[in-house]
Amino acid sequence: MLLCLAATASLGWSLAYGQTPAGAQKGSPEVKAFGKTSAGVETQLYILKNKHGIEAAITNYGATLVWLKTPDREGKLADIVLGFDDVASYEKGSPYFGATIGRYGNRIGKAQFTLNGETYHLAANNGANTLHGGKKGFDKVIWKAVPLTSQSVEFAYTSKDGEEGYPGTLHVTVRYTLTETDELRLEYRAVLDPGKDTVVNLTNHSYFNLSGDPTTSIEDHQLTIYASSYNPTDAGQIPTGEIAPVKGTPFDFTKATVIGARIGQDDAQLKVGGGYDHNWILDRKSAAGLAKVAEVYDPKSGRVLDIESTEPAVQFYSGNNLKGTTTGKGGKVYPHRAALCLETQHYPDSPNEPKFPTTTLKAGHTYTSTTVWKFSARK
Repeated sequence: MLLCLAATASLGWSLAYGQTPAGAQKGSPEVKAFGKTSAGVETQLYILKNKHGIEAAITNYGATLVWLKTPDREGKLADIVLGFDDVASYEKGSPYFGATIGRYGNRIGKAQFTLNGETYHLAANNGANTLHGGKKGFDKVIWKAVPLTSQSVEFAYTSKDGEEGYPGTLHVTVRYTLTETDELRLEYRAVLDPGKDTVVNLTNHSYFNLSGDPTTSIEDHQLTIYASSYNPTDAGQIPTGEIAPVKGTPFDFTKATVIGARIGQDDAQLKVGGGYDHNWILDRKSAAGLAKVAEVYDPKSGRVLDIESTEPAVQFYSGNNLKGTTTGKGGKVYPHRAALCLETQHYPDSPNEPKFPTTTLKAGHTYTSTTVWKFSARK
């Protein structure tokens, strides 16, 4: 069973609320106003900084990463994620830029699943399917922010029984910690009240362009995914249940490969999503602990992003639906494939596919998951 339960797996961090993460500095993050929601609720940005100048800014709207500034090979800082300048823009319609995704990241087929003999009907917000938690997922709610140190902030949200159709009351936290070793750690915890079992699959949906120039394509980025298999999908982008080898296909990123090299090939799976938008199954040596997920390298800037996670899989999305119609931070228009996403996760549609690792969380139990992004630059 690969769903992480606190009772059975230690992830190297204390689950006690408010405990200072090891190696973090005391104090509180810088806090800035981020505007009012349409309901008149004030939102804030919590800005984490380390000694090398790296900055991460997270808002309590959707526990969303708004900006992430890292140095290139010359030490020049630039923002490497897509987003907006105020909360109103996120409310108007964001393709999940930087958001915490839940209760279930990715797709659930036919917007329903059966658990313990009962069928639960979800909001269909992606054709006939449900995507990223439904019409009002965790990305569209206000989270309670709890600053822990100058380099760590935790966000909390309670998802009530029946919200978006999901059973059970779930108490969720996500903790962002920026370390002095140039890592941004994302640590998730979800406690399910007694009474009903549920399904959980939490992730972050940041869009990366390591060049620091979001008006350019990421097709020249080099990508390695530590996975020798993936899930083909049907026309609705729901996994067929097959676990297919990547060898000999455009989905083979076991060695560093330019993203645009094969993205336009005459391949039925690439045509489904207009590019890459699939789940890769990681070559984990064990079910527990952090494992390598992916490496992204931008030759122009020298920036490198290394990802590790306790999750069994990752969704690589090549920004296919960015069409030059979205105006983001600083008034910049985001063109086609202006960014890529690497969403650490369990497999899509797991509640309907018994062959996949379970995403069921038992009543009264706790889910935990950790993902680490490490930043560096090559000369």
